[in-house]
Amino acid sequence: QVQLVESGGGLVQTGGSLRLSCAASGGTFSRFTMGWFRQAPGKEREFVAAHSWTSYYADSVKGRFTISRDNAKNMVSLQMNSLKPEDTAGYYCAAQGMKFTSPSRGSSDYPYWGQGTQVTVSS
Repeated sequence: QVQLVESGGGLVQTGGSLRLSCAASGGTFSRFTMGWFRQAPGKEREFVAAHSWTSYYADSVKGRFTISRDNAKNMVSLQMNSLKPEDTAGYYCAAQGMKFTSPSRGSSDYPYWGQGTQVTVSS
């Protein structure tokens, strides 16, 4: 069974940076598609970024966020720069058990999820 544990959330001012990390256990991490999603209160969970054979981003974070992975450490990270109040949400790490040429941006396609970490950006 794949387990995911996020860390690194917190409170930051507009324009600041945070780095989220997700540690994975179980399965063969190097074969996974790894994704980050977020969910703000009263809103649906939305795609943020994914890494399969390459990286993919939501338009709202492109140029500000960077997803990276370390297969040796079974970890994926999300570097978030130039944060805005609208980035405030619970951020969730997710995994699929294989890589895709074009990974899904739909949360229902990811069977494995972490517990989430809160990111709050103050104005």
